[in-house]
Amino acid sequence: MMGRRGFVTGAAGVFAARGVSFAPGETERVLRGTLPPGSPDYVYLPVEVPRGVREIRVSYAYERPAVPPGTQGNALDIGVFDERGTELGGRGFRGWSGGARTEFFLRADDATPGYLPGPVRAGTWHIVLGPYTVAPGGLPYTVTVRLAYGPSGPVRTPVYPPDRARGRGRAWYRGDCHLHSVHSDGLRTPAEVAAAARAAGLDFINTSEHNTHAGHRAWEGLWGDDLLILTGEEVTTRSGHVVAVGTDPGTFVDWRYRARDNRFGRFAREIRRAGGLVVPAHPHATCVGCAWKFGFGDADAVEVWNGPYTPDDEVALADWDGTLAAGRRFVPAVGGSDAHREPQRVGEPQTVVLADDLTREAVLAGLRAGRSYVAESAAVSLALSATGGRGVRAGIGDRLAVPAGTPVTVRLDVTGAPGCTVRFVTDQGTLHTVALPASGTGTATWTTTPAYAAHVRAEVRHPAAVPGLPGALAAFTNPVFLGAPQRPVGSSA
Repeated sequence: MMGRRGFVTGAAGVFAARGVSFAPGETERVLRGTLPPGSPDYVYLPVEVPRGVREIRVSYAYERPAVPPGTQGNALDIGVFDERGTELGGRGFRGWSGGARTEFFLRADDATPGYLPGPVRAGTWHIVLGPYTVAPGGLPYTVTVRLAYGPSGPVRTPVYPPDRARGRGRAWYRGDCHLHSVHSDGLRTPAEVAAAARAAGLDFINTSEHNTHAGHRAWEGLWGDDLLILTGEEVTTRSGHVVAVGTDPGTFVDWRYRARDNRFGRFAREIRRAGGLVVPAHPHATCVGCAWKFGFGDADAVEVWNGPYTPDDEVALADWDGTLAAGRRFVPAVGGSDAHREPQRVGEPQTVVLADDLTREAVLAGLRAGRSYVAESAAVSLALSATGGRGVRAGIGDRLAVPAGTPVTVRLDVTGAPGCTVRFVTDQGTLHTVALPASGTGTATWTTTPAYAAHVRAEVRHPAAVPGLPGALAAFTNPVFLGAPQRPVGSSA
């Protein structure tokens, strides 16, 4: 059959992609082409699927020539949309594996991880190619589409995690909101992720696969009274990544736009309508397309600590600290492991949140309000409070509403941080430092006034590896605000 021309989206320019049509009973077609430098973000290859198909299977390959130092080589992502179309919003979305796999399949009762099982209906499907980077000589690719015919199998009803676990009532709960499994580019199975979460002392996790919600249905039998599993997505755009935390199971969030397209607000609202939080991830990461470019007006929280502590996290922490000092809308800080495979550790770091119970609603409410701190492991525990006036007391994320000249005592109790130092940080910077006992368990206090410190937060740091530079974080808290309110604390855009 004659090839058909496809189309492109996501960047200026013109590029024609050739698709294929299958004759009835035909089982295999091959598509070849070359993507030039400066290719659009997404290239759609139309595939005419006839009636009577039971399974579609796609494999692909592309050339990866050597390039000079400092020059980007070839990297090509892949996914698929069914006959319902490719319109932004994802009605026809059936799966995405990025660059993690070289082949995938779909049928009614099963699919490759990262892809949605379901009937293979007749019509125009689209293989979507995402040229992440293109070498100067172009990106030659080959896509092979295979069809299997016969009666469609039964469609499985997805089983999603419940929205509550047993819990301990109002308490501090430990969680990791940024994780990957084999359902995107991770190497751990959901069972291995759940086991690692329990071993790390976590009470909850959030599934956050890149650009797919197919993994929401993969956790059957893995939750329990001791582990709450939230469902979400890492929306991986070309202008930064955002973790959707705790959305309704089965919620898909599209990623096919850049900051210049002025579309992110629409999808931030979709995340909230689905009950979730909008959390920009690793905002100062240096990988291509990873740094956050959308601004924080639509954010409910921001991930300032991603995996083992690095200079990227130090920059993110300082940037977030600047927003607090500027008196802008309070966007709480969180941390997440972004763990994909061994030896990356689930729960390094982890966000510890004060919640009314171990439920999706209560955990998200605590995160949204900033009643949380971030710790490198379950060994580290913090308790920060501010007391002033006639014994009035406030904790992390709260406001101590006392007159500007009122003496306020800030107290941090620490366990599990041997060799570390406590720093009290305000809108003026670090104003008080206390060395912890060798055991790592101790208390640090400092007295100030709301006139001198609009807020106080605490950091616990390891000894500096390089003289003159701060040591890596062991833990840090969201702030306690002091004095009369000047901005909405814990509100969302």
